[in-house]
Amino acid sequence: QLKLVESGGGLVQAGGSLRLSCTASGATLEEYAVGWFRQAPGKEREGVACMSTRDGSTVYVDSVKGRFTISRDNAEKTVYLQMNSLKPEDTAVYYCATRYVSPATMSAADYTSWGQGTQVTVSS
Repeated sequence: QLKLVESGGGLVQAGGSLRLSCTASGATLEEYAVGWFRQAPGKEREGVACMSTRDGSTVYVDSVKGRFTISRDNAEKTVYLQMNSLKPEDTAVYYCATRYVSPATMSAADYTSWGQGTQVTVSS
């Protein structure tokens, strides 16, 4: 089972950018679909972006389309989330997650390995 560690969160002004990283250990990342999720205080965890392992196809939640980009470097066992044009409503704890082989989905219940999360705060 993969162990995932996120990094790259922080405090940024609206309109700024951050790049989150999720580094895996314990197995080969290329066999896993990956997803980024976020959870704001008092809200349910929501899928932000995901990437399938077989064809590299991606899905984004509507609120981040055109602003966020998910990517992966299998050799480095790292998944990235580039976040541009950040808005205060993007403030949340961001988590990466993986599921073995299966296509990526935006449902948190489908993922079996999770990182500890990294806080992203966007000030207005």
